[in-house]
Amino acid sequence: MSLSGYSFKVSGPEGVRNSGWLGADRLFTTSEFQKRYSSVEVSLLTPKIALVPAQFFDPAAARPALAEVTAIREGDQVSSVALPEFGAVLVYSNSIDETLSRVISMSVLDENGKSAEVLPEMYYILKGLKDCPEYNKILASYMDGWLHLAVAQGRTLMLCNTFEAADFTTAEYFIFMVLKKLQLNPEVSTVCFRTPLTDAQEMSLYRYFKSVEVL
Repeated sequence: MSLSGYSFKVSGPEGVRNSGWLGADRLFTTSEFQKRYSSVEVSLLTPKIALVPAQFFDPAAARPALAEVTAIREGDQVSSVALPEFGAVLVYSNSIDETLSRVISMSVLDENGKSAEVLPEMYYILKGLKDCPEYNKILASYMDGWLHLAVAQGRTLMLCNTFEAADFTTAEYFIFMVLKKLQLNPEVSTVCFRTPLTDAQEMSLYRYFKSVEVL
């Protein structure tokens, strides 16, 4: 699987800067790659994720825990990152046969010359739920045939999952299926995306949701 776009966030003396979503052709021409920053975030849209309650998490059992919910290969590297605000640990694998994220992480360095850690998109979605403007928080990313979705009510996480969706219509189907199961009414809710939306995609969502936002 190859990435059709990338985004990174950096922090430095000039404040926080977000590159927005860029094509791979901008990899070596984007000005942000020529500087160093106090912090760097690189997100990878990997569907190989599992959220485990912290009290049940065993680092030695991370691999079998991930294998229970997604297909992983013998050579796939499995890692984990804590999400204390949800009392959980995100187990993931960045082994999806792509190299762009690693090139980015080695190209954008912090002030100590250290490469950025590549974390799954779901990590940033879960961290970004607090930025959704309403009590019903719906945050998604859609790219490369995968929908990454998290839903919360206030500080209570209701769902986080990835869905294989060949097109945006299928991605919408999964969003509506989740909301129906959670008994959330899209007509009084705002749906937020981290990835860019085309005008057609945004208008399609507006047919069902009160509001649509790209964070």
